Amino acid sequence: MKRNPFALLVSLAVLFLSGAALSGVAACTEPTNSNANRTETQSGIGTTAAAAKSYAYEVVRTYPHDTGAFTQGLAIEGETLYESTGNYGLSSLRRVALRTGAVERIRRLSATIFGEGLALYDDKIIQLTWKSGVGFIYDRESFELLRSVSYPGEGWGITYDGARFIMSDGSSNLYFRDKVTFAETGRLVVRDENGPVRNLNELEYVKGEVYANIWQEDRIARIDPETGRVTGWIDLEGLLESAGTSEGGGTVDVLNGIAYDAAGDRLFVTGKWWPRVFEIRLVEKQDPSG
Repeated sequence: MKRNPFALLVSLAVLFLSGAALSGVAACTEPTNSNANRTETQSGIGTTAAAAKSYAYEVVRTYPHDTGAFTQGLAIEGETLYESTGNYGLSSLRRVALRTGAVERIRRLSATIFGEGLALYDDKIIQLTWKSGVGFIYDRESFELLRSVSYPGEGWGITYDGARFIMSDGSSNLYFRDKVTFAETGRLVVRDENGPVRNLNELEYVKGEVYANIWQEDRIARIDPETGRVTGWIDLEGLLESAGTSEGGGTVDVLNGIAYDAAGDRLFVTGKWWPRVFEIRLVEKQDPSG
């Protein structure tokens, strides 16, 4: 059959334009790396954390502290301190009169166990151990051992937020544990604007935040327990000297031990083998570098 030259040209033009359009569609739909610009937000990774506030301190008053107490955990109720001490052969659970420093009750741990953090909850006390993988739960009044709980790894600090335990192990993690079974129910990484904050030690729950001693540093982190973000740093450098107590007056070790009296809104800190317990008031620094 004879073809119409004009119609043939039109058909070729249509085919050419259709192919170009299809090529364009293919170019637009070609797979790309969908992760190239993804920001990881789990546990604060990849997020831009706001700079933490900085706090100095004022000493309100000081109280005597047993220089033989290698403080690992501290809590308060009224005018009574509860303290966990460490070191093999010297570890103990103590009830101490705040104003005099007198030890009113003591329960000594086995020489094979190194005591760590403690927390008050209900009418009980929970005390961690360093490498034994066991925590002890006592009657608060009598110090009678009620039961024990187990956990993997090391135990450092522990606190109670009214519903669950929050625990540290010297890493940058906080672990949330059921108050009945002690099973882990969650965890998060603690971070400030510079990244993960390691060596989280003794813990205390204060007005919705977790305060954490940083092992071998004279500062305390204020942590949002929902995000793991450090909201503030408490600088306690020079605390011993501020009360006329010199490190040269005897053997002292690092700052460790935070206790908060919610009823009286009082904050107490001490350290391992320190001669004093300090009641302090926080003062926000206007110049964070100062």
